[in-house]
Amino acid sequence: MRNQRRRTANAASAIAVLALLTTGCGAGENEEKPLPETAKGSLEQLAAKVECEPNIQTDAKELRQANCRTDDGRYVLATFATDRGQREWINEAKDYGGAYLVGRKWVAVGDRKVVTALRGQLGGTVETSSHHSGESGGKGDGEEHSGHHGS
Repeated sequence: MRNQRRRTANAASAIAVLALLTTGCGAGENEEKPLPETAKGSLEQLAAKVECEPNIQTDAKELRQANCRTDDGRYVLATFATDRGQREWINEAKDYGGAYLVGRKWVAVGDRKVVTALRGQLGGTVETSSHHSGESGGKGDGEEHSGHHGS
């Protein structure tokens, strides 16, 4: 019984040491910048935050969509009149694969590198999907289509 307690205590100590080692005892190493609060605003306001001159493709009451290009690459920026409209659009768009940066009533779609860079400026949540899988939340590590998202 005493040996079993000692082994349990040793295992707990080893786990605690391992946890300390993996949480980065070297302060300052690999620190990531904190994400900004998720951006809000019109399509033009969001585009201005990421220094994009939006090329408007769709200008409707329920959906505004533009193509953008930055130093990180091309992407589609879309804003929505309703949360429901946004979710339906994202669910349909995921059939084409890609990475999606999602904010409140807006989404940016592009390859992983572009979406990651945009997240550092706009905040939001990244969602991905496997190319043409029809599933949501897949790995999405291939080239994405950004021009198939009409409504």
